[in-house]
Formats: sequence, structure tokens, C-alpha cells
Amino acid sequence: MSKQDAPGAAQAPLRYAYGSTARAHLHHPHLMCSDLQATIGFYRRWFGAEVVHDGPYAGTRNVFMKIGNGAMHLYEKPPRGQGPNAVHHLGIQVVGLRDFYERMKAAGLCERSELREYDGAGYFMVEAPDGVLLEVFEPGPLRDRAVLEYYGLAGPQ
Repeated sequence: MSKQDAPGAAQAPLRYAYGSTARAHLHHPHLMCSDLQATIGFYRRWFGAEVVHDGPYAGTRNVFMKIGNGAMHLYEKPPRGQGPNAVHHLGIQVVGLRDFYERMKAAGLCERSELREYDGAGYFMVEAPDGVLLEVFEPGPLRDRAVLEYYGLAGPQ
């Protein structure tokens, strides 16, 4: 348990993304990739995608891309089949992650995973209707500036 997670610890102020007061944003599809370089090349060539982060996360290489105002995560791991099986989850960026988790857990929706928190960030996985996997997450303030910009959280320099 980190100092931030200790009982009675002061809660950090809410950090709203994209200059909005909305508490949730559909942020990204997360695609499993059997050939990560080919996938990056495809989205760059045809849609002008830009790689904004390429590095390890959760033990595997992750690439964060922007396509216009949208975002996409690519995961260097072959999908379990083709087509819809390549879509691992939809990412829902929220403000006040612990509150979302506690409310969804109380409703019996968080059987898939516990809340994982670290360095002011965190996420949990929850199954939506029809078995759609959602990653409900809140980015931490200590990420690289490019990653914070990707999440709509890097204010003026």
C-alpha cells in the first residue's frame, strides 16, 4: 500500500481532461497486434496516425497513437482469433477513479478485477453488456508530458 492509498490520506484534487468538466471520456480502443510494426505502418499510412508513446506497460510493449482527435492503444501480443477478437477492450478515461470503482463494485460489476492504483494513477477492468471489456482508468500526474497531452491533461508549459 502506498502512502497515497493509506487510510486517512488526503485525496488529490480532481484533474479534468480536455478542458471539460465531464467526468468520463471514451478514450481508446485497445488492439491486440500479431505484427505491431505492420499495424503502426497501416494506421500511419492510411489515417495519418502519430505515435506519441512507445514503451513497456503492464509487462508488454504498448504503443499509444493519435488519429486526429482520437486515440488508440496497440498491444504487442497476437489476438485470440481475428476481427472482433483483436479488440481487447475500450478505454474509458474518468475523473475520480476510486469513486467510480466503489460505485461499480457496490453494483456487483467489478468481479473481473480489483482496483489497481500506483503513483496517482490506476485502472480496473469491468465487463459491460454482451461481454464488452472496459478498462476504466485515470492517468497519473507523473507521466511523461507527451503521455499527459495524449490524455488531455498537460496544461500550458
